[in-house]
Amino acid sequence: MNGVASFYVWLIRSTPLLVQLFLIYYGLPQFGIDLSPFVSGVLGLALNVGAYNAETIRAGIQSIGKGQTEASLSIGMTSAQTMRYIILPQALRIIIPPLGNNFIILIKDTSLVSTITLVELTMKTQQLVGSTYKPFELYLAATVLYAILTSATALALQLVERRMQQKTVRA
Repeated sequence: MNGVASFYVWLIRSTPLLVQLFLIYYGLPQFGIDLSPFVSGVLGLALNVGAYNAETIRAGIQSIGKGQTEASLSIGMTSAQTMRYIILPQALRIIIPPLGNNFIILIKDTSLVSTITLVELTMKTQQLVGSTYKPFELYLAATVLYAILTSATALALQLVERRMQQKTVRA
């Protein structure tokens, strides 16, 4: 299974999200798999962010020294207990910031699903521009909305990071 997971992560990280969305929405129907724009968009975004998150989690786990594992096994913990009680709590503190960044990127990447006819903020803005002929004002408004969404997310992530640091100091 490691080979399949490695191939998936490599393939997704080696190709643009836009191409992945096109492949899912426009390519799969050639094989009898017709998905709605919403399902195609969610699937494409999930597969994309999943690969990046998998790599972030893998790197976080591998960043914990082997001595931690050896020490826990030497006191009689199982591999599962070692992962649950020793490795993952330490790795979580390391991976929260990059996972948060991936989530912020995901928010911005949702704009790409407009290319497969899914109506979201960017497409709605394009539609309004077409009927009002006010591109500057409307794209500026979309920019502000994306900035609000990503800033609120970043603020929430900072609070989570602070809590994790406080728990580390207390421990």
